[in-house]
Amino acid sequence: ETKDRFSHKLHHKKSTSTSLVLTTYRRTQSSKKTMSSKLIAPLSVATVVSVVGMTIAAIVGVTRNNGGTVVMESNNPSPQNIIINAAATDMATRGPPKATNPCDGAKIQLDNVQCAAAAINGQLNGQSGANVTKGYVGDLDVDVEPIDVPYYQRGLCPVNVHWHEGAEHLSVGEYDEMGTGPTGKAEAHRALAGEVREGFQCRYYDESEDMFTKPYEWKHCVGMKVGQTYEVHWPHSAAGACGTTNQYQTPFYDGVFCNLDMETLVTLTPQQIASAVGVQAQIFTIVNDESYYYPNLMRGMIVDGEKGSDIAYYTGSTTGTSRDNEKCSSYAPITWQVDRKCHKISASSFDQLCADMKSQRDDMSDDLYAHGSRELVADEWAADNGKLL
Repeated sequence: ETKDRFSHKLHHKKSTSTSLVLTTYRRTQSSKKTMSSKLIAPLSVATVVSVVGMTIAAIVGVTRNNGGTVVMESNNPSPQNIIINAAATDMATRGPPKATNPCDGAKIQLDNVQCAAAAINGQLNGQSGANVTKGYVGDLDVDVEPIDVPYYQRGLCPVNVHWHEGAEHLSVGEYDEMGTGPTGKAEAHRALAGEVREGFQCRYYDESEDMFTKPYEWKHCVGMKVGQTYEVHWPHSAAGACGTTNQYQTPFYDGVFCNLDMETLVTLTPQQIASAVGVQAQIFTIVNDESYYYPNLMRGMIVDGEKGSDIAYYTGSTTGTSRDNEKCSSYAPITWQVDRKCHKISASSFDQLCADMKSQRDDMSDDLYAHGSRELVADEWAADNGKLL
């Protein structure tokens, strides 16, 4: 267009020399190019801003009612009338909408009993955590059988996950008196001032290796330590809110008894209880090494290669430091499936687990830290029905 304009001048303004016209054309064309190059960058930025603005508007349109803080003042939002507070919503721990929790308060209260008296009256069905070393058999005669297949095959689902400082069970050569960790052997198996009682430790810890000593920045779990041994428990129940948003509960008793009341419980035989309630247990040493990462610990015991391949099956009880070899748990008999091996697992695996726990409908914050470990069950209170599978 510019060239045509100057050609027109060339033919109609005979007083202007050809050289002058051509010179003027070249200068104008050069100036035009310079002007165009200066305009390209601003126009490109404006285009990108426009596209980003439209993308944000589209995203807001989808997510405006799904969490976070979003304010829209018109149907054609602009940067001035959209406020997105992304920091207000942690997607890693974002849970479902609030609603009535049918399992809240479902726990059936059963007080501890004196072990000796209960055994004499035939009311003791075995305690946990026991010795699960291959070949071990307890002294307490019981007439119930543990579930010896994966729980899901019997209609049970996990209703909680929590863990204990050190191992409550004993597996000689794996987690035992010879194991060690950041606290050392001398402090193991007893409660420190203001701290929980520590159970057995695995034999992996080596302070000369960075994976056992390099600090990890925990974002979700509370009070966890790299190099420490933890025993993870996944309580399962056939009376849980299986397959629903309310499946996972804290305390775990609410999940176990969600669809079971006292009137029904007292009609069940010991075998029926042991066939309807069970716990998976797996023992880990925490390492700061991503090559040991496993996702989705919420769903239960890891079964992969050596993990979950050597299992002890027996019937016992609930655990925790409110019980010992004088005071026994009345929550029995229940099935236990315990991995006899200790395994390394990354700190990030646990932190992801804690993030997943935060995203449940029920408040699981009371299980984001390690609980104390019960002392090892005496032979006389350990069931004689351990299966060598």
